[in-house]
Amino acid sequence: MPDTLNRSELIARLAQAMPSIPAAQVEAALKTLLDALAESLASGQRIEIRGFGSFSLHSLPPRLARNPKTGEAVAIGQRCKLHFKPGQELRERVNHA
Repeated sequence: MPDTLNRSELIARLAQAMPSIPAAQVEAALKTLLDALAESLASGQRIEIRGFGSFSLHSLPPRLARNPKTGEAVAIGQRCKLHFKPGQELRERVNHA
């Protein structure tokens, strides 16, 4: 089993689990789902998928950083950081695997 599961492997697994649905439709459904998740997060919404986990954005304040090569101060503006908190069911499945 590979260390990572990429998008095409996920589509292949889903298509194999549901042979009555063509792989192209599985791919379209996955793209629609991922696009909806990204749009919701971009608009500042929190996403909660019961049994899996929740996605939210944490705001990071502006700060002053340093360029490691020159030591020059660099201003970094406010930005958001994506945060994932696994649900209880996912934690239990991962810990007992």
